Amino acid sequence: MNLSDYTLKFLEEKKVKNVFLITGGAISFMVDAFSRNKRIKYTSVAHEQAAAMMADSYSRLGPNFSCTMVTSGPGATNLITGIACSYFDSIPSLHICGQVNTYEQQDGHPSTKKVRQVGFQETDIEKISKPITKYSYKLKNASEIRYVLEKAYHIATSGRPGPVLIDIPMDLQKVQINPKKLKSFKPNKDKTPNYRSVIGKIESLLRKSKKPVIILGGGIKYGKAESNLSNFLKILKVPIVTTWSGVDLIDYNNKFYIGNVGVYGSRAANFTVQNSDLILCLGTRLDTRITGGVPKSFARKAKKIVVDIDKYELGKKRGLKIDLKVNSHIKTFFQNYDRFKKEIITCNNWVLRCNDWKKKYPIVLKEFFKEKNYVNPYVLMDKLSNILSKKDIIIADDGGHLTWAIQSFKVRFGQKLFSAFGNSPMGYSLPASIGASIAKNNKRIICIDGDGSIQINLQELHTIDKLKLPIKIFILNNNGYGIIKQFQELYLGKRYEASGKGVSNPDFKKISQAFNINYNIIKNHKDLKNLDKIIRSKKAEIIEVKIKDNQKIIPKLQFGNPIEDLSPLLPRKEFYDNMDISIVKRDKRIFEAN
Repeated sequence: MNLSDYTLKFLEEKKVKNVFLITGGAISFMVDAFSRNKRIKYTSVAHEQAAAMMADSYSRLGPNFSCTMVTSGPGATNLITGIACSYFDSIPSLHICGQVNTYEQQDGHPSTKKVRQVGFQETDIEKISKPITKYSYKLKNASEIRYVLEKAYHIATSGRPGPVLIDIPMDLQKVQINPKKLKSFKPNKDKTPNYRSVIGKIESLLRKSKKPVIILGGGIKYGKAESNLSNFLKILKVPIVTTWSGVDLIDYNNKFYIGNVGVYGSRAANFTVQNSDLILCLGTRLDTRITGGVPKSFARKAKKIVVDIDKYELGKKRGLKIDLKVNSHIKTFFQNYDRFKKEIITCNNWVLRCNDWKKKYPIVLKEFFKEKNYVNPYVLMDKLSNILSKKDIIIADDGGHLTWAIQSFKVRFGQKLFSAFGNSPMGYSLPASIGASIAKNNKRIICIDGDGSIQINLQELHTIDKLKLPIKIFILNNNGYGIIKQFQELYLGKRYEASGKGVSNPDFKKISQAFNINYNIIKNHKDLKNLDKIIRSKKAEIIEVKIKDNQKIIPKLQFGNPIEDLSPLLPRKEFYDNMDISIVKRDKRIFEAN
């Protein structure tokens, strides 16, 4: 057996079902191994960035992670943006790169160490990828392969999950090896906290609390702890808010669910968090999209309990005081909480007040339905919420359309709604929809995209056509980068350089025809009557949705404000009436990125 065959055999044993790849000279021997292994499928795609994004979404949804294979040089460097998506969102994935022959490498001889390149397309992807992988390694000799594969798999799937990369020189891919003589990897055992003590402290704080709130984040999904969460929420009957990545963890109509929190959160959720006296944070690292640009103003009168698998996240210093730090895998935490709990915690009056905020400050306002000449995106998401099934998967790209989806889509339990939140690149949702559909046996996927972002990985429309995947691609067309325009309005005197001015779109109808995909256009609210028919179609569809060029995200935080004071600002008396704690002034030195 050669090294390439052994590698595929290893992936097969780890129940990897699909590999996303683009072939090339330096990876040819590895790709050829698929001709001798019939249990692992591969999907040939059009761009390596898209391959990494497909692997990312596949790993989010499948029971096991996926893998990419690419060639050296540009093939490897093209992976970077997709790998970063997995790294920042804690998604396990394996990326195998071909490399030039060992005798063609810079480190093959002292005289070559300072030259830029020896072999054709030689690129040190090991060093390039280190900041965005949990483990990156270039194989030195064939005898390392078992150890390196086992180590990479363990690192990718243990602790806080994430991507790993193995760079395999071309000459090593064809070396004959004896699997019985290969060295194995032995992982160290992780320390666990004293859960009896920890849970005792949490329950003590909860009993003293009058206004507790739970914040649910994406770490619960990535930790495969969703079923454990359901049991946990039967124990604590308190208000719940979610981060963006946790928005699909709970049914929108759950009486304890108030909304998503943060810079683009709901007024109800933000009032709930800011007026609370205790927050229990589960599966969230509390980044500035949650806390706002001034972390010390976040839940400033509340005790804060944070459960996080990453000890470095618990130890970061940025003005946010954490009163109880629990370094634990979220699934293990839930299991032990159920084991050591003493009582069910309730706070009925506080729950009622939070629900009053939810009723008083809906995201989708009646005035949005009055739009005549365009489609209001909040209305679109509201309509989609009513049409889609309980098992649908919705994937949004980065930009205004992501925000509108997260803010206003009323998620039902069983649905999935996600994006590459941590990295937030344009171009994610189209390839991610492909990976998701393949992971779920060619299932219908709802892709929410924009006129700018769709063009980043437009070539993958061919992959959709080739595989006959029933992906519904909504292109929200506002003739530019709307979320950047809103920033330019706030801070740059409405100078729309490179956001409205200087950008342009192709004819999406002709693009659809070129890739053999059905085309639809929704120009106004009357056209929304066709949504149900489009969604029920068994074929891929492109749906161009015309929205205003200056369509706003409402509400949103003007950075420097505490998160309870969203724009457009409420009348001051109304705002003060909603606050139980002292008001803080805006820090005018703080700006948002977009």
